[in-house]
Amino acid sequence: MKIGVLQFQPKFGKVEMNVNRAEEFLITKSWDLAVLPELFNTGYQFIDRKELEHQAELIPNGYTTERLIRIAQRQQGYIVAGIAEKATEGFYNSAVLIGPQGYLGHYRKVHLFYEEKLWFQPGDKGFRVYDIGMAKIGLMICFDWIFPEVARTLALQGADILCQPANLVLPYCPDAMITRAIENRVFTMTANRIGTEKRGDRNELHFIGQSQIVDPKGNLLFRLKADTEELKVIKIDPAAARDKWLTTHNHIFKDRRPEVYALE
Repeated sequence: MKIGVLQFQPKFGKVEMNVNRAEEFLITKSWDLAVLPELFNTGYQFIDRKELEHQAELIPNGYTTERLIRIAQRQQGYIVAGIAEKATEGFYNSAVLIGPQGYLGHYRKVHLFYEEKLWFQPGDKGFRVYDIGMAKIGLMICFDWIFPEVARTLALQGADILCQPANLVLPYCPDAMITRAIENRVFTMTANRIGTEKRGDRNELHFIGQSQIVDPKGNLLFRLKADTEELKVIKIDPAAARDKWLTTHNHIFKDRRPEVYALE
């Protein structure tokens, strides 16, 4: 199975330009699963609600989702991409899953970071695993990394691969996702952006890049540089994530003791 992450620098508010740029990368290589950054089509740093109202899109009937469907059909692969979602009840920082057959589902970010809390509502769809044929995948977004419950919940549902669109500014996540892979014996795919954003009177944000893929034993299969724009694709065997035996006596899920984890 060929999987890849796209790292690039979106331009804030330039939705068509950003989608075109992503497409330019995605059509250059063959892949079965590609993960794009968080809010890849809009950019990250909103400064008022009107901006979000203007740029957020319906899922699945919005411009970006429809463009991604055409790309997935052309490439005969699956795409996980972060976009701002417009819904009846408000706005969500979401990740959409697209395949050659069209829209398959989406995840709404549960753990909002920093000023995202000013604009977005916390996700309400929970954590779901999708069977895309060659593998089962789970979706998480950026700051979800700091809550180990997210990766564990997806792994317990049978996810082979954790797909993480991201706009990382803190330095810890790349190494933390190695731990998430080891804890759950899964592949992790982190697609981060690069560059900076400084809008209005907001603090300047520096995005750390370092998109990566980690295998179920915690081996870093690659990590991109902090300033590289690239679609990096590698070949994996998803079956490696289905062996949960750490030793001949230790199965990481069967050895769990949920009955003693409850808080009194």
